[in-house]
Amino acid sequence: MEKIRIQKIIADSGVCSRRKAEQLIAEGRVKINGRPVKVGDKCGYKDLVTIDGERIYVPRKKNFIYLMMNKPRGYVTTVSDELDRRCVMDLLEGVEERVYPVGRLDRNSEGLLLFTNDGEFANSIMHPSRHIAKTYRVTVRPDINDDQLVALSEGVEIDGRKTLPASVVVKEKQQGRVVILITIKEGRNRQIRKMCEAVGLEVARLRRISIGPLKLGMLKPGTFRELTGEELRALRTAIGKEK
Repeated sequence: MEKIRIQKIIADSGVCSRRKAEQLIAEGRVKINGRPVKVGDKCGYKDLVTIDGERIYVPRKKNFIYLMMNKPRGYVTTVSDELDRRCVMDLLEGVEERVYPVGRLDRNSEGLLLFTNDGEFANSIMHPSRHIAKTYRVTVRPDINDDQLVALSEGVEIDGRKTLPASVVVKEKQQGRVVILITIKEGRNRQIRKMCEAVGLEVARLRRISIGPLKLGMLKPGTFRELTGEELRALRTAIGKEK
């Protein structure tokens, strides 16, 4: 891999700006493999970079990219579709690198969806052992009672196996509909819908609003953007891949 200037490495990791990184280097607080460095020095992904003794992540590949999209309803989360349905990839105009979705949202679901060409990162986000929290804003019908809330929170059986405990918060109640926030730490197929169905609730709308520390925010439906260095670093920390 081509070596990268250390101040750029630090800035890309989300620790601080490049100018601040140069200041840290000048103050002797940055080391590569245990030795002090100067502004302009370079390193690669196998090198150990520390600031005040704390290790930071060094990108493995210059052209790895990480995108987040607000997936609209009506799109399937596949690279292509044999039924000629609209795919989320159709919305990635202008992205030259070949990327793929991290996990999936079903056709009628919407919200936060990640894309990358970094296979290790994608696998870490999706792997069940990581228990990455994902929060969904769910509109259900007709109403929800305490027994249903407790069941969703403690776990219900779907596909022959009980779900892990979840966080369930009622956000809004209207005649014939309730908005709840459900946070789960696993990613089974159509899990939220199946959990709601298991306790007798009809899902009218399902939107994922966060993955770990990453929040959907005000990103408009059908649009996407790159993750910031700070967001990427926070995600890597959450999955235990800060290195």
